[in-house]
Amino acid sequence: MLIYAMGVSADGFVADRDGNFDWGPLSDELSAAHTERVGSLGGYLLGRRLYTDMRVWETEPAMRATPGGAEFADIWSALPKVVFSRSLPEVHGNARIASAPLAEELAALASGGADVEIGGPGLAAQAIELDLVDEYRIFRYPVVAGGGTPYLPPVDRPLPLELVETRAFGPVVYERYRRARGPRN
Repeated sequence: MLIYAMGVSADGFVADRDGNFDWGPLSDELSAAHTERVGSLGGYLLGRRLYTDMRVWETEPAMRATPGGAEFADIWSALPKVVFSRSLPEVHGNARIASAPLAEELAALASGGADVEIGGPGLAAQAIELDLVDEYRIFRYPVVAGGGTPYLPPVDRPLPLELVETRAFGPVVYERYRRARGPRN
């Protein structure tokens, strides 16, 4: 199963007009939920920007300053990652640069049977266009960005979703949607 999960503003942006995405501090409960979610994955597909943003979990000792931070850093470091980039000459740790189209890289990561997550709205837009995303997981923060990078791209046809879970982590609302697939989808 391919999962697309990201934090978004109340109006659906993953980053504001300046590229910022710091919607507020993570509570211990939300941090634990992210650790559990990422720990259940068999792999991660991501673009260059998300790869470089998340690299601190593998390289910055300060990210391990708390037991929760250390646990997430261990999980993130061990997770197989495929990076889609035309500009990175190399990647480090348990990552490799994609050598095949998105659908093929997904199939290779998913061959172990565990869920795969995709991150970064540009790469996710490609997966959405190919109708590869099985679940959409949104962590909605109580801020209106008013513009920026949207979580969802424009689509040329409706993509029916089924709401399967909601949960509040303090002021952050988690929404989990499953792609409704029927005979005509």
